[in-house]
Order: sequence, then structure tokens, then C-alpha cells
Amino acid sequence: MSKRKGESSEPLRALPGVDQVLNSPAAAPWLDRLPRERVADLVREAIAELRESLLADASRAPEDPLGTVAAKVGRLVQSLSASSLQPVINASGVILHTNLGRAPLGQPAAEAVRSIAAGYCNLEYDVEQGRRGRRDVHCGSLLERLLGAPALVVNNNAAAIFLVLHELARDGEVIVSRGELVEIGDGFRIPDILEASQARLREVGSTNRTNLDDYRDALGERTRALLRIHPSNFKQVGFTGRPTIEQLVGLAKSVSLPLIEDLGSGCLTDRLAPGIEGEPPVSQSIRAGVSLVTFSGDKLLGGPQAGIIAGDPDLVARVRRNPLFRALRVGKLTLAALEATLRSYLAGREDEIPALRLMRVPADVLSSRAHKLAQRLVEHGVSGCSVVAGESLLGGGSTPMQRVPSPLVAIEGRPGATAAQVESGLRSYDPPVVARIEKNRVLLDLRTVPESQEDDLVAAVIHSTRPRKTGA
Repeated sequence: MSKRKGESSEPLRALPGVDQVLNSPAAAPWLDRLPRERVADLVREAIAELRESLLADASRAPEDPLGTVAAKVGRLVQSLSASSLQPVINASGVILHTNLGRAPLGQPAAEAVRSIAAGYCNLEYDVEQGRRGRRDVHCGSLLERLLGAPALVVNNNAAAIFLVLHELARDGEVIVSRGELVEIGDGFRIPDILEASQARLREVGSTNRTNLDDYRDALGERTRALLRIHPSNFKQVGFTGRPTIEQLVGLAKSVSLPLIEDLGSGCLTDRLAPGIEGEPPVSQSIRAGVSLVTFSGDKLLGGPQAGIIAGDPDLVARVRRNPLFRALRVGKLTLAALEATLRSYLAGREDEIPALRLMRVPADVLSSRAHKLAQRLVEHGVSGCSVVAGESLLGGGSTPMQRVPSPLVAIEGRPGATAAQVESGLRSYDPPVVARIEKNRVLLDLRTVPESQEDDLVAAVIHSTRPRKTGA
């Protein structure tokens, strides 16, 4: 049989056997973490990968084949035996950082999850009646008290608007302004989500201006609903315009059609933070007469990932009966966290909700913390530290173009530890630190760093600013 291109028998003969690897000193910690059979499979995988590499190019043969295989197996064992989800220190200043899990849960919500996670619970069991119950009750009554209307919980806001349109507008038309058909992140676009619900979009107006007559002129026998999308993650400026919510409510009622509003961020308070405007509370839309509103649980509401549908009792009940509701419903851990968060609102304890608390921290408090942190870093030999004026972002597709003033700790890049190297070192630390780089400076925003994490942050900066050793 002819050899494959580049094949050489010498490197292949040098490959270690499975037992040889398993009996090597390197295998002891692997066998402490995984069953021997699982480790043996990983060894075979690593040997096969090295064999394929040698068959493709024998000149790439390693000097120590056993060590090369062992290193590969060690990485595989680590990836399988350690959680890929890990805590990070968010020094970016983005309060609702989508990539970092958006809203951090408050202490009551975290304790509620812990208490429910380890055992059984009355998720769908009526303890008083001794029979099957409904999971809706755990958050439904709280949402109704907060919003003044019944509500359902599904797994995110995209699911919420999808389910509403699938039930109310399937095989019909939904009238929506062209200026509201936006992308919401990671390639997901509002038109794609809406069309997946089997509702046909009837776009009206122009990108920057839509008036009430545009909606009125588009009405037809196939029209099933009017849709308004709140610009929670984009903002138009200049020559713009669109009907008020009251005007759309009036039009919808005059033709006996539902008006659906996607509010996105799910603000439940009249007071976010000084200087932050333009994010209407959900209850305001419901009071104005919107038929159904949809919004997120893990943005400005400050709870877990969830989508909430609230409004007209008959329409909410109709949406709940849709067979897809079961596919999109949430589990016990989400309900536990959301219920505890809603109770904080009802009790008037908004300071228990981290997202709101972080928005409201005064700049002078952060300035004091920033100067103390910079001094600590200097005392540990980190040069080039200073406190500069800056801003924190709400993030998570909330209140576009609105920022909160925040003093920042700036670390200048320098030979041996450039800003990019420092930032990379921060991410490689345990726990990883996520920061910003601007003008060859690493910026640390303490608005999103709890005081309990400051010691770890200092250690991470010291680690990442050490001059790197160069080769001889």
C-alpha cells in the first residue's frame, strides 16, 4: 500500500501508546478528575490528532511526542471537568453588558435561586389544594400589581413578541414603521423575528418619519394588528417623527385592532438615575391603552433573562393558550429569581436591584474609590496610574446615547507592558477582568466593580503590568 503524501514511518513509530500515556506521571491529576475510560478516550483523540498532523507533514514531528500528547490531553481534561461559565470582574463600566450576562441578580434573587435549585418545589403544584397548579401564579400576581394588568413570562423578549404575533397576527398583516425595523444584536433583526411568527409585515412611512396617516392608509381586511417598537437600542436625530402612543391607541381602537408595543428594556420605575431620560415605564404604556406590551426581564428591570407579555386580560389569556407558549415558558430558577426581583420593587427596595443601584451611585463616591485604587496600584509598583473623567454606559440595548458620569482609573501603556498587553493580561487572570482601552490607556470603571472585588482587581492589574520576559 502506498504511503499518504508526506508520510514517514519514523515519526509515526514514535507516537506513544494509550497505556504509556495513562501510566505516565502526567495522567495522575486527570484520573482524579475523570473516570479512566473517559481519559483513555481523550488520549486516543490526542494521539489520533497528532498522527493526522504527521501524515500531513512529517517535518512537524515534535521532539517529545509523549509530552505533546500529554499537553493536549491536559487541555481536554480541563475543558471537560471545569465549568466554561465563570465569574468575571466587569471593569468596563457597561452596566447591562450583554456579553457578561446583562443584569447581575440582587441578593434576594440569588438566595431565592439557591433555595429552589437544590431540591423539589411547588413549581406546578397547589400545596393548599393538593393538586396540580400553574407556574404562572408565582410571578403573575406580582406583575399585575406592579403593572395594573395580567402578564405572562416566557424565556426572552424575542420569544415574547414572536408568541404575541404568532397568536394575534398569524397569516395576516402587521403594520409597522420602517424606522423601527432594526437589528437587535448578533445578527438578529426585528423583521426576521416577526416574519418567523408567520405574520406578514406591512411597512409604512420612511426610515426617519412616519405619521398617523401612513398607518391609517395601510389598513386593510388582512390587517391583524398595529406594532410599535420602542427605540431602546437605537436613536434617530434630526428630521424625524412618529405618532405618539396616544395617537396609535386611538387609531387601533377606532378600527377594533390590537396595538402591540415592544418596549424592550422593561423599565418598571419612574426614576432610573439622574440625567437618564427617554425610557418610559411599562405601566405608562398600559395606562395609555396599549393592548399588549412585551419587554425583557434582564435589562432595566434588573432580573433574570426572561420575556414578559402584559396587557389586556382577554389577549393575555389567548396568548397563553397558544401551543407555543409551552415551548417558550421558563423554569423554576428563572421564576425564583424574577419573583424575588419583583418583590423588591413591590416593597419599595429598589436598592436591592444591582442594575438600578449601579446607575445611581454618585460620581463623587466613585471618585473617592478611584483615587484610593490608583494609590494602591502605585504603592504596588504600577506606574502610569491616574484618575480621569469618563462615562459609564447602561448597555444591553437600553437608553441609547445616554451615559452616566464616572471617574475612571487609567493605566498608561508603556514599553514592556503596552495597553493591549495589560488588557490581555487582565483577561487571562483568575478571575478574568474585562476593561476598556482608549488612546493606549487601559480604563477601569469602578461603577461596575463591587468593593468586594477590588482586592482581586488590584492583584490582576499587578499581574498584567509586570514587564514580560524576553527571550535570550
